[in-house]
Amino acid sequence: MSFVHLHCHSEYSLLDGANRIDDLINKALEFEQPALAITDHGNLHGAWEFQEKAKKAGLKPIIGMEAYVAPGDRRARDRIGGDRGKPYYHLVLLAQNATGYKNLVKLSSLAYTEGFYAKPRVDRELLA
Repeated sequence: MSFVHLHCHSEYSLLDGANRIDDLINKALEFEQPALAITDHGNLHGAWEFQEKAKKAGLKPIIGMEAYVAPGDRRARDRIGGDRGKPYYHLVLLAQNATGYKNLVKLSSLAYTEGFYAKPRVDRELLA
């Protein structure tokens, strides 16, 4: 039975991920995984590099993003649990196809332009 990691951070998860894309691909191949997902925090900066290198290595690339989700409206400056809480929670999103990838790009762009508060955030309205 095959195993596939569906939640991996690369060096493009700023201040969180340390894995280089080449290392992630090599480890997946070493463990005979047929595919691998990259789900960096709030962005798709490594998606193109990952897709190109994974395909070249014979590994199915799964593009994703670990989104920061605002507790309410993405434009509001609310925190979960009051002033000391975080202004977001996490949700892993995976693209099934080209349409899904385009949706992730749109979500990431809107998170940075409309929802940025400590992190680039989306909300339930955008996810609906």
